[in-house]
Amino acid sequence: MTAPRQILPGTTYLVSRRVADRRFLLRPSALVNAVLEYVLAAKAQEYGVLLHAFCVLSNHLHLVLTDPQGNLPPFMRDVCSSVARALNAAHGKWEWFWSPGSYSAVALQTPADVLDKMAYTLANPVKAGLVRRGAEWPGLWSAPARIGAGPREVQRPAHYFREAGNTPPSAPLELVCPAGFASVEELRERLTEELTEQEDRAARALAEAGRSFLGARRVLAQSPFARPAPVEPRRGLRPRVASRDKWKRLEAIGRLKSFLAEYREAWLAFSAGARATVFPEGTYWMRVTFGVACAASG
Repeated sequence: MTAPRQILPGTTYLVSRRVADRRFLLRPSALVNAVLEYVLAAKAQEYGVLLHAFCVLSNHLHLVLTDPQGNLPPFMRDVCSSVARALNAAHGKWEWFWSPGSYSAVALQTPADVLDKMAYTLANPVKAGLVRRGAEWPGLWSAPARIGAGPREVQRPAHYFREAGNTPPSAPLELVCPAGFASVEELRERLTEELTEQEDRAARALAEAGRSFLGARRVLAQSPFARPAPVEPRRGLRPRVASRDKWKRLEAIGRLKSFLAEYREAWLAFSAGARATVFPEGTYWMRVTFGVACAASG
């Protein structure tokens, strides 16, 4: 059973989600890009989520976002569900689209951590050995210059989404400067520098390993049902918090451990019949499913 998430309004996350069996079902194409872009725009608007950076590779995606209203679970539920149904219809599939389990959401502790994960997200196509620069990636990729440049209206794709349905005909897609930076210009400059450094480091590592970049043309020629060679790492740590600052990281881990301990104690009491049990701040599933009371922010 997955440990409960602590959902605190105003948290900034690195969110990741993988495709089932690592298949290339998100392989860049006009349709895939249009579906992902529209769904992200529409659901971010619906749930009040602030997008900072995103990158969609052929078999996984990364988002850096802030969740002002504590709506991350329904936002990710609807994004993943909409993308899965639309692209399964396009591929003629009925099976699972996303890998078993849930998405990864890593809470970022400082502006420096947010900057680091934004650069990590945008450097992903380079680190995967696909293209020399992230900007060359033919899939969905958010350019640093788009941050703070205002909303861009994204039209609803003709594929899958019904005109008479509940989805809007268009939605504004906007990249917002995260909190903690003096100006959007400062963020763009620092992000571009960090991104270039991460890309160069990844390119050197690839060259030292005797490998070369696959290239956008060969990426686009891949079958959506193919998957990477078995040498790609398949499992690793699934952190819930991240910080370059050791003490910030330890503080965040301590808070998370306290939340989990308090949650378990409350859940045991609730399961034993104490329906008036107060759950710790940030409890989500029990609150929306059973309407339990939660502690107020201290």
